[in-house]
Amino acid sequence: MIIDFHSHVKISKKSAFMPEYFQEMMHEAKNAGLTALVMTEHFNTSRFHDIYEYMDKQYPYMNGYYQIGGLKLFPGIEVDVIENGHILLAGTREDVLFIREKLTSHLTEEKFINFDKLMQLADLRKMLKIGAHPYRESTPLARNVSTDQLKKLDALDLNGKDLYAKGTAVCKKELKELAEELNLPIIGGSDTHQFLQYGSVLNKFQKDCETIEEIKREVIHGNYATEIAEQLNLKVKAATLVKKYMKKSLIDQPLPV
Repeated sequence: MIIDFHSHVKISKKSAFMPEYFQEMMHEAKNAGLTALVMTEHFNTSRFHDIYEYMDKQYPYMNGYYQIGGLKLFPGIEVDVIENGHILLAGTREDVLFIREKLTSHLTEEKFINFDKLMQLADLRKMLKIGAHPYRESTPLARNVSTDQLKKLDALDLNGKDLYAKGTAVCKKELKELAEELNLPIIGGSDTHQFLQYGSVLNKFQKDCETIEEIKREVIHGNYATEIAEQLNLKVKAATLVKKYMKKSLIDQPLPV
């Protein structure tokens, strides 16, 4: 199984969900060699539920994932915490919708949920908990919560955007030191909103997992390898530029009512 743990399917939080764009993303994810994705759309993206309403109508759902033409799409969500950091959670469709419902009163910056409360909610559903881009300048989770709190996570995110922005050596070094301090594994995520970024960083599992529970067990046991593409800089730069121009073209288009 070749999986990306950090993937978006909308071009931005403010844009509408576009089925054609979603289909293109899935097609290109497979072309990039992926056999599975964790879809970690932002919890406060506009019309969050449109994504699941569409998938429920279009694709079979089994064992906790959507089967999209040979690609396994595992539900997930990216959540901002009040301490200024992002958390990736992965689970079943029901788990993700449960978390999203609990965050209804926490959608704006001044009302974001706190780290400990989010961990409690995720643990109720036995979800996979990943510290997203923990040293990103704008959302440095690792500098804003304690070591004891960070140990409540299951893994840390080796992030495609950060690898591009900081350089591979710097990004890997700081994350490796944190992972060793916390005794946590590192898993890779492209953090893409545009398909050219797929394959920039990925994880090759020895086992073809069927559930998030199985994936979590394999991560804990280290039965996988995380790979960074030689073309990472080109992939991320190209995707960033395309995303920029796509957002400009969409800015005047009203969201559907």
